[in-house]
Amino acid sequence: MPELPEVETTRRGIAGVVTGQTITTVTIRDRRLRWPIPAGFETAVAGRRILAVERRAKYLLLRTDGGTLLIHLGMSGSLRAVDDGPPARLHDHVELGLGNGLRLRFNDPRRFGSFHYVTGDVSRHPLLATLGPEPLAEDFTAELLFRRSRRRRVAVKQFIMDAHVVVGVGNIYASEALFRAGIRPGRAAGRLTLADCGRLVGAIRAVLSAAIDSGGTTLRDYVNADGLPGYFRQRLFVYERRDEPCRRCSTAIRSRVQGGRATYWCPRCQS
Repeated sequence: MPELPEVETTRRGIAGVVTGQTITTVTIRDRRLRWPIPAGFETAVAGRRILAVERRAKYLLLRTDGGTLLIHLGMSGSLRAVDDGPPARLHDHVELGLGNGLRLRFNDPRRFGSFHYVTGDVSRHPLLATLGPEPLAEDFTAELLFRRSRRRRVAVKQFIMDAHVVVGVGNIYASEALFRAGIRPGRAAGRLTLADCGRLVGAIRAVLSAAIDSGGTTLRDYVNADGLPGYFRQRLFVYERRDEPCRRCSTAIRSRVQGGRATYWCPRCQS
């Protein structure tokens, strides 16, 4: 699933070519996304000028002069700006024609992504209203994480993957951040010290920033706005490296299913 670094990479990839452009045409080839695209979507969006491309958590926000396109890439989606020439591919479900001749195409084989057009305050939309702070923002601090972890028995990995605590820390990056912070993923969140939280906040920021710099992580389906895979997979310390030697201490990496997701850690480097 595209996580925060992949969504941010997509945002950066399309912002320069779509900002300031008018949406001249809207083509829906399959309305059956996670939530069906409603009738009237095309009429509401066509003719709008894109003022900015932003991101909130794993959502893309295309702000226009009439409202905001709220887009989620789902489990296998990608959003690419392409020339007018190439024909649509099998899973190109949504296409926005732009005034500069480019087409913004949403491809999603599993149809788990979503498109919404919000005319009011988009921050109050049910998908965004209860989200926690951005992990790269100044208000995500050790003190905040420490306060929210008090009396929490849930494992720290699930704790930092909770979007009400902090957004955008998906399964891959949770395992990697906990490794960098030296914290075992099964430790109860309530047992974190303030110092632990300081290391963890720094590790989350570092791993997400490094992933963004590498264009995200491609495990199976993800490609960026240029149709290229992300290269952060080559820099993973623990994720999908079960029984391989730790890159720091050579101890075999362990794994288990935790909260329904695969979890990886080094038994020597993490305590």
